[in-house]
Amino acid sequence: MAGTRATPNIGRTVADNPIIQTIYTADPAPYVYNDTIWLFADHDEDSASSFFLMKEWRIYSSTDVVNWQDWGTIASLASTFKWASDRAWAPQAIERNGVIYMYCPVQLSSGAMAIGVATSKSITGPYVDALGKPLVQNNNIDPTVFIDDDGQAYMYWANPGLYYIKLNKDMISYSGSIVSVSKPGGLTEAPWLYKRNGKYYLAYASNGIPESISYSTATSPTGPWTGKGGTIMAASGGSFTNHEGIIDYKSHSLFFYHNGALPGGGGYHRSICIEDFTYGSDGSIPTLKMTTTGAVQIGSLDPYVQTSATTIAFSSGVKTEKYSEGFMDVTKTNTNGAYIKVKGVDFGSTGAASLSVRVASSSGSGKLIASLGSKTGTVIATCSVASTGGTQKWETLNCPVTGAKGKNDLYWTFSGNFGFAWWRFTKAVSVARDFEA
Repeated sequence: MAGTRATPNIGRTVADNPIIQTIYTADPAPYVYNDTIWLFADHDEDSASSFFLMKEWRIYSSTDVVNWQDWGTIASLASTFKWASDRAWAPQAIERNGVIYMYCPVQLSSGAMAIGVATSKSITGPYVDALGKPLVQNNNIDPTVFIDDDGQAYMYWANPGLYYIKLNKDMISYSGSIVSVSKPGGLTEAPWLYKRNGKYYLAYASNGIPESISYSTATSPTGPWTGKGGTIMAASGGSFTNHEGIIDYKSHSLFFYHNGALPGGGGYHRSICIEDFTYGSDGSIPTLKMTTTGAVQIGSLDPYVQTSATTIAFSSGVKTEKYSEGFMDVTKTNTNGAYIKVKGVDFGSTGAASLSVRVASSSGSGKLIASLGSKTGTVIATCSVASTGGTQKWETLNCPVTGAKGKNDLYWTFSGNFGFAWWRFTKAVSVARDFEA
């Protein structure tokens, strides 16, 4: 029995595709760690024109699939792989014994491609070069890493061939030689290896340019990849490449990919998207279509804990930058009507009484407006932002709140130029009443 695309439901809260709008991102590598989805990605630079221009790797996180926090750059050609000359391409990461290992394809000065390894004891980095040289160097790209139930780790990679090695327990060396594998039908690049219910899956970009996404299955992590498979996603979306990532999270099956859907997007300016789906009873993956709605929200967002302003479901006219007191903050670009949308914020039945925001401004007379449902929806708070003495001189403002109850999409609208680091609402006090009989 074939699987199905999760059916949209009236009133459900879903993601907005693409899920990251502040920069162009590609080659998604989602990884579930400590009950959170961590999304490793590379970055298509704005100035790319006739070929890929990619210099760094970034990371995002979510616990509800729809709101994604930007943690910034975790590795780069300049700071991490100094022996590489270009092409910070599709990464994948995995944890073992408390260390995160990130495998990254890069170009050498000779023009050949190689795969390096960067490590960190924190998933948000910083990551350091583990070897000072490539782990493998046979002019291939797109590593995918998997640790089987018996503890044996494998790394596959592809384009034009398909290869694997058996990684040692240190995850930065391997035993034996590089093994060439018979490619499943149509494989071009971007392999993604995982195991589910005792079956091994290899998903991959297929059928040349423009690329589709397909998959094959096997009874062994080394193949042969001749089991049941098929097309997951047809070529579409304004990007001639595609690259998948497939995970299960909180009993939901999720498919990550990229396209060229953002303004200015295309083959060298790609953006990551997400869809949810249901496996068939026989383990088959359905054929999916690219959507602008994406996956269903898992749970809701708690407004009463401090939340990074970079936690975004959708946005326009803003960018993220390095935050002097933490990881990243948000600033407005020159676009009129700049806003951030945070999906599925649950204020509860009692609601919120006040709001704290951390802001910085080199000039005065700005406003940060919080509204429900849309940019022009019910305004629940307005915070006036005066000069704090600099773009990284931070102050906390406390603002009264009215009308914030129940589960809503929360919009932050910017008037003026200032930095926005985090926000937190405070619950209203529920007053008990005594009544005489």
